[in-house]
Amino acid sequence: MPATRVMPTEESADLIRLTRDLVNKELAPAVAQAEATETFPREVFRTLGRAGLLSLPYPEEYGGGGQSYEVYLQVLEEIAAVWSSVGVGVSVHALSCFGLFTRGTEEQKQRWLPEMLGGEQLGAYCLSEPHAGSDPAAMRATARRDGDSYVLNGAKAWTTHGGEADFYKVMARTGEGSRGISTFLVPAETPGLSADPPERKMGLTGSTTATMRLEGVRVPVERRLGEEGEGLRIALEGLDSGRLGIAAVATGLAQGALDHAVAYARERETFGRPIIDHQGLGFVLADMAAAVESARATVLAAARRKDQGLPFSKQASIAKMVATDNAMKVTTDAVQVLGGYGYTRDFPVERYMREAKVMQIFEGTNQIQRMVIARHLDREATVTKGEITVERKA
Repeated sequence: MPATRVMPTEESADLIRLTRDLVNKELAPAVAQAEATETFPREVFRTLGRAGLLSLPYPEEYGGGGQSYEVYLQVLEEIAAVWSSVGVGVSVHALSCFGLFTRGTEEQKQRWLPEMLGGEQLGAYCLSEPHAGSDPAAMRATARRDGDSYVLNGAKAWTTHGGEADFYKVMARTGEGSRGISTFLVPAETPGLSADPPERKMGLTGSTTATMRLEGVRVPVERRLGEEGEGLRIALEGLDSGRLGIAAVATGLAQGALDHAVAYARERETFGRPIIDHQGLGFVLADMAAAVESARATVLAAARRKDQGLPFSKQASIAKMVATDNAMKVTTDAVQVLGGYGYTRDFPVERYMREAKVMQIFEGTNQIQRMVIARHLDREATVTKGEITVERKA
Protein backbone atom coordinates (compact mmCIF):
# COMPACT_ATOMS: atom_id res chain seq x y z
CA MET A 1 0.00 0.00 0.00
CA PRO A 2 1.20 3.59 -0.58
CA ALA A 3 3.02 5.36 2.22
CA THR A 4 0.80 7.02 4.83
CA ARG A 5 1.66 10.73 4.87
CA VAL A 6 1.07 13.52 7.32
CA MET A 7 1.13 16.65 5.18
CA PRO A 8 1.67 20.20 6.48
CA THR A 9 -1.57 21.61 4.99
CA GLU A 10 -4.86 20.39 3.58
CA GLU A 11 -3.82 21.85 0.22
CA SER A 12 -0.70 19.68 0.17
CA ALA A 13 -2.75 16.62 1.18
CA ASP A 14 -5.03 17.31 -1.78
CA LEU A 15 -1.94 17.56 -3.99
CA ILE A 16 -0.81 14.10 -2.88
CA ARG A 17 -4.26 12.70 -3.60
CA LEU A 18 -4.21 14.31 -7.05
CA THR A 19 -0.76 12.85 -7.72
CA ARG A 20 -1.76 9.35 -6.66
CA ASP A 21 -4.86 9.46 -8.83
CA LEU A 22 -2.89 10.66 -11.85
CA VAL A 23 -0.11 8.12 -11.27
CA ASN A 24 -2.57 5.23 -11.02
CA LYS A 25 -4.57 6.26 -14.07
CA GLU A 26 -1.90 7.61 -16.42
CA LEU A 27 1.49 6.21 -15.41
CA ALA A 28 0.86 2.74 -14.02
CA PRO A 29 -0.79 1.36 -17.20
CA ALA A 30 2.06 2.63 -19.42
CA VAL A 31 5.25 1.97 -17.46
CA ALA A 32 5.92 -1.70 -18.28
CA GLN A 33 5.57 -1.28 -22.05
CA ALA A 34 7.59 1.94 -22.22
CA GLU A 35 10.46 0.51 -20.15
CA ALA A 36 10.49 -2.75 -22.12
CA THR A 37 10.62 -0.94 -25.46
CA GLU A 38 12.92 1.86 -24.20
CA THR A 39 10.36 4.46 -25.27
CA PHE A 40 10.68 8.01 -23.95
CA PRO A 41 7.29 8.94 -22.42
CA ARG A 42 7.07 12.52 -23.68
CA GLU A 43 3.29 12.64 -23.43
CA VAL A 44 3.46 11.58 -19.78
CA PHE A 45 5.56 14.65 -18.99
CA ARG A 46 3.02 16.84 -20.79
CA THR A 47 0.29 15.30 -18.65
CA LEU A 48 2.26 16.01 -15.48
CA GLY A 49 3.01 19.51 -16.71
CA ARG A 50 -0.65 20.30 -17.38
CA ALA A 51 -1.42 19.11 -13.84
CA GLY A 52 1.20 21.53 -12.52
CA LEU A 53 3.55 18.81 -11.25
CA LEU A 54 6.65 19.89 -13.20
CA SER A 55 6.95 23.26 -11.51
CA LEU A 56 6.03 22.67 -7.87
CA PRO A 57 9.05 24.18 -6.04
CA TYR A 58 9.00 27.49 -7.92
CA PRO A 59 6.97 30.63 -7.10
CA GLU A 60 3.53 31.13 -8.57
CA GLU A 61 4.53 34.54 -9.97
CA TYR A 62 6.72 32.73 -12.55
CA GLY A 63 4.22 29.98 -13.29
CA GLY A 64 5.33 27.58 -10.56
CA GLY A 65 3.34 25.70 -7.95
CA GLY A 66 4.60 27.66 -4.95
CA GLN A 67 5.17 24.51 -2.89
CA SER A 68 7.81 23.87 -0.25
CA TYR A 69 10.50 21.28 -0.86
CA GLU A 70 8.95 19.18 1.90
CA VAL A 71 5.82 18.88 -0.23
CA TYR A 72 7.52 18.74 -3.65
CA LEU A 73 9.75 15.83 -2.65
CA GLN A 74 6.79 13.79 -1.42
CA VAL A 75 5.03 14.32 -4.73
CA LEU A 76 8.22 13.20 -6.46
CA GLU A 77 8.32 10.09 -4.29
CA GLU A 78 4.73 9.22 -5.24
CA ILE A 79 5.64 9.38 -8.94
CA ALA A 80 8.83 7.36 -8.52
CA ALA A 81 7.08 4.60 -6.58
CA VAL A 82 5.39 3.68 -9.87
CA TRP A 83 7.76 5.00 -12.56
CA SER A 84 11.32 5.94 -11.60
CA SER A 85 12.27 7.14 -15.09
CA VAL A 86 9.58 9.78 -14.86
CA GLY A 87 10.48 10.66 -11.28
CA VAL A 88 14.08 11.24 -12.32
CA GLY A 89 12.85 13.31 -15.26
CA VAL A 90 10.77 15.59 -13.04
CA SER A 91 13.77 16.10 -10.73
CA VAL A 92 16.09 16.87 -13.65
CA HIS A 93 13.60 19.36 -15.09
CA ALA A 94 13.46 21.20 -11.76
CA LEU A 95 17.27 21.21 -11.63
CA SER A 96 17.42 22.61 -15.17
CA CYS A 97 15.30 25.60 -14.11
CA PHE A 98 17.26 26.24 -10.92
CA GLY A 99 20.05 28.39 -12.35
CA LEU A 100 17.67 30.77 -14.07
CA PHE A 101 15.56 31.17 -10.93
CA THR A 102 18.48 31.72 -8.55
CA ARG A 103 20.95 33.62 -10.76
CA GLY A 104 18.92 35.05 -13.60
CA THR A 105 18.03 38.73 -13.75
CA GLU A 106 14.42 39.67 -13.19
CA GLU A 107 14.13 40.34 -16.92
CA GLN A 108 15.49 36.86 -17.75
CA LYS A 109 13.13 35.20 -15.28
CA GLN A 110 10.06 37.06 -16.53
CA ARG A 111 11.00 36.25 -20.12
CA TRP A 112 11.79 32.52 -19.89
CA LEU A 113 10.68 30.96 -16.60
CA PRO A 114 6.90 30.98 -17.23
CA GLU A 115 7.37 29.02 -20.45
CA MET A 116 9.85 26.62 -18.82
CA LEU A 117 7.49 26.03 -15.92
CA GLY A 118 4.28 26.03 -17.96
CA GLY A 119 4.16 22.28 -18.47
CA GLU A 120 4.86 21.95 -22.19
CA GLN A 121 8.64 22.30 -22.03
CA LEU A 122 11.17 19.86 -20.61
CA GLY A 123 14.69 20.75 -19.50
CA ALA A 124 18.08 19.03 -19.43
CA TYR A 125 21.22 19.65 -17.37
CA CYS A 126 24.63 19.53 -19.03
CA LEU A 127 27.51 19.42 -16.56
CA SER A 128 29.35 16.08 -16.84
CA GLU A 129 31.82 15.33 -19.62
CA PRO A 130 33.21 12.00 -20.89
CA HIS A 131 36.52 12.45 -19.03
CA ALA A 132 35.24 14.45 -16.03
CA GLY A 133 32.28 12.87 -14.28
CA SER A 134 32.87 13.60 -10.58
CA ASP A 135 35.33 16.43 -11.29
CA PRO A 136 33.34 19.16 -13.09
CA ALA A 137 36.17 21.66 -12.64
CA ALA A 138 38.12 19.61 -15.20
CA MET A 139 35.58 20.29 -17.97
CA ARG A 140 36.88 21.11 -21.45
CA ALA A 141 33.78 22.41 -23.22
CA THR A 142 34.39 26.05 -24.08
CA ALA A 143 32.34 29.20 -24.55
CA ARG A 144 34.24 31.88 -26.49
CA ARG A 145 32.92 35.44 -26.46
CA ASP A 146 32.29 36.77 -29.97
CA GLY A 147 30.65 40.18 -29.93
CA ASP A 148 27.16 39.92 -28.50
CA SER A 149 27.29 36.10 -28.45
CA TYR A 150 29.21 33.15 -27.08
CA VAL A 151 30.27 30.27 -29.31
CA LEU A 152 30.12 26.91 -27.51
CA ASN A 153 32.13 23.84 -28.45
CA GLY A 154 32.60 20.49 -26.73
CA ALA A 155 30.66 17.47 -25.50
CA LYS A 156 28.43 16.90 -22.48
CA ALA A 157 27.97 13.29 -21.35
CA TRP A 158 25.19 11.51 -19.47
CA THR A 159 22.57 14.11 -20.29
CA THR A 160 19.13 13.04 -19.06
CA HIS A 161 16.57 13.98 -21.75
CA GLY A 162 19.44 14.40 -24.21
CA GLY A 163 17.88 14.84 -27.66
CA GLU A 164 14.37 15.08 -26.14
CA ALA A 165 14.56 18.29 -24.09
CA ASP A 166 13.31 21.70 -25.15
CA PHE A 167 16.14 23.58 -23.42
CA TYR A 168 19.56 22.76 -22.00
CA LYS A 169 21.34 24.32 -19.04
CA VAL A 170 24.97 24.12 -20.17
CA MET A 171 28.15 24.75 -18.20
CA ALA A 172 31.17 25.66 -20.34
CA ARG A 173 34.62 27.13 -19.84
CA THR A 174 35.06 30.87 -20.38
CA GLY A 175 38.39 31.11 -18.56
CA GLU A 176 40.95 29.16 -16.56
CA GLY A 177 40.49 27.15 -13.39
CA SER A 178 37.34 26.48 -11.37
CA ARG A 179 36.38 30.17 -11.60
CA GLY A 180 36.52 30.10 -15.36
CA ILE A 181 33.22 28.28 -15.91
CA SER A 182 29.96 29.95 -16.93
CA THR A 183 26.35 28.83 -17.35
CA PHE A 184 24.15 29.21 -20.42
CA LEU A 185 20.52 28.51 -21.24
CA VAL A 186 20.51 26.94 -24.71
CA PRO A 187 17.29 26.27 -26.68
CA ALA A 188 17.10 22.79 -28.24
CA GLU A 189 16.73 24.13 -31.77
CA THR A 190 20.00 26.12 -31.67
CA PRO A 191 22.16 25.25 -34.72
CA GLY A 192 25.18 23.13 -33.85
CA LEU A 193 23.54 21.44 -30.85
CA SER A 194 22.94 17.72 -31.41
CA ALA A 195 22.56 14.46 -29.50
CA ASP A 196 24.43 11.20 -29.95
CA PRO A 197 22.38 7.97 -30.02
CA PRO A 198 21.01 7.24 -26.52
CA GLU A 199 23.10 5.14 -24.14
CA ARG A 200 22.04 1.51 -23.78
CA LYS A 201 21.50 1.31 -20.04
CA MET A 202 20.97 -1.34 -17.41
CA GLY A 203 17.91 0.44 -16.02
CA LEU A 204 15.79 3.58 -16.35
CA THR A 205 15.35 2.55 -19.97
CA GLY A 206 12.36 4.86 -20.37
CA SER A 207 14.63 7.81 -19.58
CA THR A 208 16.77 8.90 -22.53
CA THR A 209 20.42 9.54 -21.68
CA ALA A 210 22.75 10.84 -24.39
CA THR A 211 25.93 12.80 -25.02
CA MET A 212 25.21 16.29 -26.32
CA ARG A 213 27.52 17.75 -28.98
CA LEU A 214 28.19 21.47 -29.17
CA GLU A 215 29.74 22.43 -32.49
CA GLY A 216 29.85 26.17 -33.00
CA VAL A 217 26.68 26.70 -30.95
CA ARG A 218 26.06 30.44 -30.93
CA VAL A 219 24.24 31.72 -27.85
CA PRO A 220 23.37 35.40 -27.22
CA VAL A 221 25.07 36.99 -24.20
CA GLU A 222 21.61 37.51 -22.68
CA ARG A 223 21.34 33.72 -22.27
CA ARG A 224 24.28 33.59 -19.87
CA LEU A 225 23.07 33.05 -16.29
CA GLY A 226 24.92 35.09 -13.71
CA GLU A 227 28.32 36.60 -14.34
CA GLU A 228 31.21 34.99 -16.20
CA GLY A 229 33.00 32.58 -13.90
CA GLU A 230 30.01 31.83 -11.66
CA GLY A 231 29.03 28.68 -13.53
CA LEU A 232 30.58 26.10 -11.23
CA ARG A 233 29.05 27.76 -8.19
CA ILE A 234 25.64 27.79 -9.90
CA ALA A 235 26.05 24.11 -10.81
CA LEU A 236 27.04 23.02 -7.31
CA GLU A 237 24.26 25.03 -5.65
CA GLY A 238 21.79 23.33 -7.95
CA LEU A 239 23.19 19.90 -7.19
CA ASP A 240 22.36 20.23 -3.49
CA SER A 241 18.69 20.57 -4.42
CA GLY A 242 19.03 17.96 -7.17
CA ARG A 243 20.41 15.45 -4.69
CA LEU A 244 17.29 15.85 -2.59
CA GLY A 245 15.26 15.11 -5.71
CA ILE A 246 17.17 11.90 -6.40
CA ALA A 247 16.93 10.92 -2.73
CA ALA A 248 13.14 11.28 -2.95
CA VAL A 249 13.06 9.25 -6.18
CA ALA A 250 15.13 6.49 -4.54
CA THR A 251 12.78 6.46 -1.55
CA GLY A 252 9.78 6.15 -3.84
CA LEU A 253 11.48 3.35 -5.75
CA ALA A 254 12.16 1.49 -2.50
CA GLN A 255 8.56 2.01 -1.36
CA GLY A 256 7.28 0.57 -4.62
CA ALA A 257 9.51 -2.48 -4.24
CA LEU A 258 8.37 -2.96 -0.65
CA ASP A 259 4.71 -2.72 -1.68
CA HIS A 260 5.14 -5.45 -4.30
CA ALA A 261 7.08 -7.66 -1.88
CA VAL A 262 4.43 -7.37 0.85
CA ALA A 263 1.60 -8.05 -1.61
CA TYR A 264 3.36 -11.17 -2.88
CA ALA A 265 4.22 -12.37 0.63
CA ARG A 266 0.58 -12.11 1.69
CA GLU A 267 -0.67 -14.10 -1.30
CA ARG A 268 2.04 -16.75 -1.67
CA GLU A 269 1.59 -19.75 0.63
CA THR A 270 4.02 -22.40 1.82
CA PHE A 271 3.43 -25.06 4.45
CA GLY A 272 -0.22 -24.04 4.59
CA ARG A 273 0.15 -20.33 5.38
CA PRO A 274 1.20 -17.06 3.72
CA ILE A 275 4.95 -16.66 3.59
CA ILE A 276 4.69 -13.30 5.39
CA ASP A 277 3.79 -15.32 8.52
CA HIS A 278 7.13 -17.11 8.40
CA GLN A 279 9.59 -15.35 10.65
CA GLY A 280 12.45 -15.54 8.17
CA LEU A 281 10.50 -13.62 5.54
CA GLY A 282 8.74 -11.36 8.00
CA PHE A 283 12.03 -10.10 9.37
CA VAL A 284 13.29 -9.31 5.85
CA LEU A 285 10.17 -7.27 5.15
CA ALA A 286 10.50 -5.50 8.49
CA ASP A 287 14.07 -4.47 7.66
CA MET A 288 12.92 -3.26 4.25
CA ALA A 289 10.21 -1.13 5.86
CA ALA A 290 12.69 0.32 8.35
CA ALA A 291 15.05 1.24 5.51
CA VAL A 292 12.29 3.02 3.58
CA GLU A 293 11.04 4.93 6.62
CA SER A 294 14.53 6.00 7.70
CA ALA A 295 15.33 7.20 4.18
CA ARG A 296 12.09 9.20 4.02
CA ALA A 297 12.75 10.81 7.40
CA THR A 298 16.29 11.77 6.37
CA VAL A 299 15.10 13.27 3.08
CA LEU A 300 12.33 15.31 4.69
CA ALA A 301 14.61 16.57 7.47
CA ALA A 302 16.97 17.96 4.83
CA ALA A 303 14.04 19.44 2.89
CA ARG A 304 12.78 21.27 5.96
CA ARG A 305 16.21 22.82 6.49
CA LYS A 306 16.15 24.08 2.92
CA ASP A 307 12.63 25.45 3.36
CA GLN A 308 13.73 27.31 6.50
CA GLY A 309 16.66 28.92 4.70
CA LEU A 310 19.26 26.98 6.70
CA PRO A 311 22.42 25.43 5.24
CA PHE A 312 21.53 21.97 3.92
CA SER A 313 24.43 20.85 1.73
CA LYS A 314 25.68 18.25 4.22
CA GLN A 315 22.15 17.03 4.88
CA ALA A 316 21.45 16.76 1.14
CA SER A 317 24.51 14.54 0.70
CA ILE A 318 23.49 12.42 3.69
CA ALA A 319 19.95 12.07 2.32
CA LYS A 320 21.18 11.12 -1.13
CA MET A 321 23.63 8.57 0.24
CA VAL A 322 21.24 7.00 2.75
CA ALA A 323 18.22 6.90 0.44
CA THR A 324 20.04 5.43 -2.55
CA ASP A 325 22.03 2.86 -0.56
CA ASN A 326 18.79 1.83 1.15
CA ALA A 327 16.99 1.61 -2.19
CA MET A 328 19.63 -0.77 -3.51
CA LYS A 329 19.26 -3.00 -0.45
CA VAL A 330 15.45 -2.89 -0.41
CA THR A 331 15.06 -3.70 -4.11
CA THR A 332 17.57 -6.56 -3.84
CA ASP A 333 15.62 -7.95 -0.92
CA ALA A 334 12.36 -7.57 -2.85
CA VAL A 335 13.76 -9.84 -5.55
CA GLN A 336 14.75 -12.32 -2.83
CA VAL A 337 11.25 -12.28 -1.30
CA LEU A 338 9.71 -13.18 -4.66
CA GLY A 339 12.28 -15.93 -5.20
CA GLY A 340 12.46 -17.22 -8.75
CA TYR A 341 9.58 -15.00 -9.81
CA GLY A 342 11.52 -11.96 -8.65
CA TYR A 343 14.21 -12.77 -11.18
CA THR A 344 11.74 -12.73 -14.07
CA ARG A 345 10.27 -9.79 -15.93
CA ASP A 346 6.78 -10.98 -15.10
CA PHE A 347 7.10 -8.94 -11.89
CA PRO A 348 8.45 -5.37 -11.67
CA VAL A 349 10.87 -5.93 -8.79
CA GLU A 350 13.72 -6.99 -11.08
CA ARG A 351 13.30 -3.66 -12.90
CA TYR A 352 13.30 -1.80 -9.59
CA MET A 353 16.57 -3.50 -8.65
CA ARG A 354 18.19 -2.50 -11.96
CA GLU A 355 16.94 1.05 -11.58
CA ALA A 356 18.21 1.41 -8.02
CA LYS A 357 21.85 0.90 -8.98
CA VAL A 358 22.24 4.14 -10.89
CA MET A 359 20.78 6.11 -7.98
CA GLN A 360 24.08 5.46 -6.17
CA ILE A 361 25.98 6.92 -9.13
CA PHE A 362 24.37 10.03 -10.62
CA GLU A 363 24.04 13.46 -8.99
CA GLY A 364 27.45 12.66 -7.48
CA THR A 365 28.45 9.11 -6.61
CA ASN A 366 27.93 7.98 -3.04
CA GLN A 367 31.69 7.97 -2.60
CA ILE A 368 31.64 11.68 -3.48
CA GLN A 369 28.80 12.20 -0.99
CA ARG A 370 30.95 10.68 1.74
CA MET A 371 33.76 13.07 0.83
CA VAL A 372 31.36 16.03 0.97
CA ILE A 373 30.01 14.94 4.36
CA ALA A 374 33.50 14.43 5.79
CA ARG A 375 34.60 17.89 4.66
CA HIS A 376 31.55 19.45 6.30
CA LEU A 377 32.31 17.60 9.53
CA ASP A 378 35.88 18.89 9.46
CA ARG A 379 34.78 22.49 8.89
CA GLU A 380 32.08 22.30 11.55
CA ALA A 381 34.49 20.89 14.12
CA THR A 382 36.95 23.70 13.37
CA VAL A 383 34.29 26.40 13.74
CA THR A 384 32.36 25.17 16.79
CA LYS A 385 35.12 23.35 18.70
CA GLY A 386 32.49 21.20 20.33
CA GLU A 387 30.20 24.06 21.37
CA ILE A 388 26.45 23.82 20.94
CA THR A 389 25.18 26.39 18.46
CA VAL A 390 21.70 27.51 17.45
CA GLU A 391 21.20 28.19 13.75
CA ARG A 392 18.91 31.01 12.76
CA LYS A 393 17.52 31.94 9.39
CA ALA A 394 19.47 34.80 7.87
